[in-house]
Amino acid sequence: MATKKSNKQLAVLLALIAAIFVALLLLPGCDGRAKKGAADEAEAATLVKAGDSAPDFTVAMFDGGHTTLSDLRGKVVLLNFWATWCPPCRQELARVQTDLIDRFAGRDFVFLPVSRGESREEVAAFREKAGYAFPMGLDPQRKAYDRYASNFIPRNFLIGRDGKVILATVGYESEEFDALLQAVETALEAGNTSAE
Repeated sequence: MATKKSNKQLAVLLALIAAIFVALLLLPGCDGRAKKGAADEAEAATLVKAGDSAPDFTVAMFDGGHTTLSDLRGKVVLLNFWATWCPPCRQELARVQTDLIDRFAGRDFVFLPVSRGESREEVAAFREKAGYAFPMGLDPQRKAYDRYASNFIPRNFLIGRDGKVILATVGYESEEFDALLQAVETALEAGNTSAE
C-alpha cells in the first residue's frame, strides 16, 4: 500500500516538473532564442533599431521619483527591459552592479532598467529577495516597452549622448553582454572627444 502511494506521489511530482519545464520554455517574450527562427521573430518584434532616435518616455522609479529619457540627453544610456519571472533577465541583472554600475561610476553613463508589465509590489519582492538597491523603472502597462518592441525580453538599447540608438540586443548570453559592455566603453570614449 505504501509503495503504491509513493509511486503515485512520484508520478505526480514528475508530471509537475515536466509541466514547469514546458511552461518555462513556452513563456512568451522571454529570450526566445532557443526556438528555431527566433532571431527573425526577435528582429520583427524590434521596433527601434540602431541609428533610430530613441523614443522618449517617462517612467515611475521604484524609489518614487520619475525619469524621462530625454532628460538624460548628453549621457550614454543603457535602457534595459526585463521582468522578475524571466530567467535570462535574472542572469543579466546579476551582472549589473559590478559589470555596469561600478565599472562606469563617475562617468556620463546611466543604466536604466525598466520592469516590463509588473506591479511595484512584484518588483519590490524581487529586489528584496535578490538584494538589489540600484534604481529601477516601473512600466506596469508597458507604455515605454511598447514604443521599443512588441515581444521578447531581456532587451537592451544602448543610447548615445545624442539620443540615437547605438545598439539593440535581445536575450542574454554572456559573450553578447561582454560585447555590450565594450560598446558602452566605446560610446563613452567617443563622447569625450566629439562632445567638445
